[in-house]
Amino acid sequence: MSKTTVLLVNLGTPDSPSVTHVRSYLSQFLNDPRVIDIPWLLRKILVNLIIVPFRAPKSAKIYKDLWTPDGSPIITHGNKVKHLLQEKLGADYTVELAMRYKNPSVPSVLERIQKSNPSKIITIPLFPHYASASTGSAIEEVMDIIRKWWVIPELSFVSQYWDHPGFINAFIQRGMEHNWKDYDHVIFSYHGLPERHVDKVYDDGLCNDRDCLHEVNDENQYCYKATCYGTTRLLAEGLGIPEEHYTVSFQSRLDEKWIHPFSDEVVAQKGKEGAKKLLIFSPAFVADCLETTIEIGEEYQEIFEENGGEKVQLVESLNDHPIWIEALEEMARTR
Repeated sequence: MSKTTVLLVNLGTPDSPSVTHVRSYLSQFLNDPRVIDIPWLLRKILVNLIIVPFRAPKSAKIYKDLWTPDGSPIITHGNKVKHLLQEKLGADYTVELAMRYKNPSVPSVLERIQKSNPSKIITIPLFPHYASASTGSAIEEVMDIIRKWWVIPELSFVSQYWDHPGFINAFIQRGMEHNWKDYDHVIFSYHGLPERHVDKVYDDGLCNDRDCLHEVNDENQYCYKATCYGTTRLLAEGLGIPEEHYTVSFQSRLDEKWIHPFSDEVVAQKGKEGAKKLLIFSPAFVADCLETTIEIGEEYQEIFEENGGEKVQLVESLNDHPIWIEALEEMARTR
């Protein structure tokens, strides 16, 4: 009997930290209409003539700082997860890893999967909270390719798992590696999105018209902002962190029309208020990457020091934590 294939999909990474490879990666990433959702011609002009030419050299320097002897961390962590999950699932499953942008590409991995003639494909995007620019794009890419196959096997997609007990427990274990009481404040920092992206979740009205900061319900269950706050409540409860001791914020913004509050501004403000030590979680990422290691671990450290603070402590991401592997196993087996 043919095996079930589990396809893990993460965002992606340049093939190397060279300007050429970074430029190619950014071009593919930012030209995705689910990432920059503006008219085609305007997006082409903005991305190819303005953003990529100016951003690629700067980003290449950052990627050189991030790179390890084994390559890009998002690939090395991903491969470890792939192999550990394969061991957990056993011979009845085949686990594959693909990147939405660059390599190993979704088309090349799906070509290999097609040749293996699986009975079922379970796609798990490695994004805990649904967003059209991440999960939506990954699922669309998989569907666009498979729909052209002559034989289409049974398909299953995991859209989000922000409240999955294994995901939450794995991050709680990471948090317990630090005593939050030793820190003046805790920040739960999530990757940002344009406000219009969360507004599009609703048939009418805006995200800010809903109580997304305090509950996840049938109407806002796919609102990225609502589920980020939902994850925070679960983590804070599990770690015993009182509400007044933490802040939810959003990082990596491109302009002022992204979800507030902004993480860098929260870090600066806490320094001005006299905080000396900050503990920062980044639960939108299941593997340490540029946004955690560099943006939080280095750039926010500089911002904090410039505003009177002393230490920013990044909580390590899930990477290959055993509870995280068990969570992925459970997601696969229940489908």
